[in-house]
Amino acid sequence: MDDDGSRLTRWENRSEGPLFLLSLIFLSAYAAHVLDPGLPQAGHDALLSVIGATWACFAVDYVVRLRLSGGRFGPHYVAHHLLETVVLVLPLLRPLRAVHIYQVVQRRHEQPRLSLYGRVIAYAGMAALLLGFSGALAVYQQERYAPGATIRTFGDSVWWACETLTTVGYGDVTPVTAAGRWIAAFLMLMGLALLGAVTGSFSSWLYQAFAREGELPPGR
Repeated sequence: MDDDGSRLTRWENRSEGPLFLLSLIFLSAYAAHVLDPGLPQAGHDALLSVIGATWACFAVDYVVRLRLSGGRFGPHYVAHHLLETVVLVLPLLRPLRAVHIYQVVQRRHEQPRLSLYGRVIAYAGMAALLLGFSGALAVYQQERYAPGATIRTFGDSVWWACETLTTVGYGDVTPVTAAGRWIAAFLMLMGLALLGAVTGSFSSWLYQAFAREGELPPGR
């Protein structure tokens, strides 16, 4: 009989692909629900049903991973499975696990993975695009009908998300609702983290490149 570790690995290998497709369905359904307010009520109800059903699949996957890992839910489990917990609470970020899918495929075919620097850059780029699009959708949903709102169109929301993620913050469009400001705070933190990761990785790569060329002493 396989131990829990091998059973968990098998489950991850088999479930990552279908769950990634479900995450794209979730994101598409949510985008259609937010961006097409003129859709008949039956259409919105259908989209909300799709959103709920896909989220239920993510919840089932989380519970299965918890059981197969042999642990109990708590701060220790959350700390060691932070990404899985985040994408369960914020399903719009589920496509971020595409990086893990790439690693699973590479292991299955015994192919070399990208270098650490390549993975950091790829992950940060994907995360920035996904966070920007998801944040723009969420803020647009909260702000478009709010009294005194400056974010009235999805274009305004995308522009605001770009300003926020890059920490520029012109202030020409800003959220006025409590929910919109919470989303803004989250995007600010994520933007700082992504910029730090990319800058640190690129600096480390440059240092190693110069060290290999003899311009810097290695190991310092």
